Amino acid sequence: MNSRTLVLIGLSVVLGLGAAFLANNWLNARLNAAGPDDNMLNVVVATVEIPFGQMVEAQQVTLVQMPKGTVPDDAFDSTDKVVGKIATFAMLRGDIVRGARLAEHLGGSTLASLIESDKRAISVRVDDVVGVGGFLLPGNRVDVLATKKVNGSGNTAKSETILEDLRVLAVDQTASTDKTQPVVVRAVTLEMTSEEAEILVKAQLEGKLQLALRNPLDNQKKPLPPVEEAVAMVETPAPAPKPVVRRRSSGGGGVTIIRGIEVQAAKVQL
Repeated sequence: MNSRTLVLIGLSVVLGLGAAFLANNWLNARLNAAGPDDNMLNVVVATVEIPFGQMVEAQQVTLVQMPKGTVPDDAFDSTDKVVGKIATFAMLRGDIVRGARLAEHLGGSTLASLIESDKRAISVRVDDVVGVGGFLLPGNRVDVLATKKVNGSGNTAKSETILEDLRVLAVDQTASTDKTQPVVVRAVTLEMTSEEAEILVKAQLEGKLQLALRNPLDNQKKPLPPVEEAVAMVETPAPAPKPVVRRRSSGGGGVTIIRGIEVQAAKVQL
């Protein structure tokens, strides 16, 4: 190998290193010009499964960077903003922690934080029959059927669905949804409005209750009649008959019959 070849090899190495150096500087300049956070945002995601009704802990969440266009509007950019809140929906590992799936814990039991602001929690005493064989778990939806005896009909009973599509908040003292096996419990806590709670309490005193488990995809309810029709359905007592007053005319052979405001004269044979 002569000296000319060695010079060419050395020159090639120098030029290659110089090109790599220039390319690296150019790439770094472009990245710095764009800014590291211009197209990426910090997002809080779950590192483990967070069950329904559980308080979010620091070790259950972490920060990751995601492109702007893929981040929901109610996502969080700091783990401090989610720690201590209550999960109102079950979250899987890797799920984005969103505001719609969390509730503030303002003290007391965590169950109170799961109730919607315009609703109440009512517990119903159940057995293995009323509790659908133990298959009722937190997060399920149920209908409530009431059965009571009909007055004056002996052993005849009447059953009807009084409440529909109620959410099960807890079974006994458990609000976690990580169970899948049937469990026989003594009480079920349901979420409902104040008006529905009054209907349920009254039905408990008048007869027996039965819970019917709903398909989670079935969110249809029977249409309720308008207020006018509901009032018309109530039986009203028949009006009392108008008194009939018979007055004998002073002229002799006639009788005047008065019914309410109607006056009728009739001839009678004496």
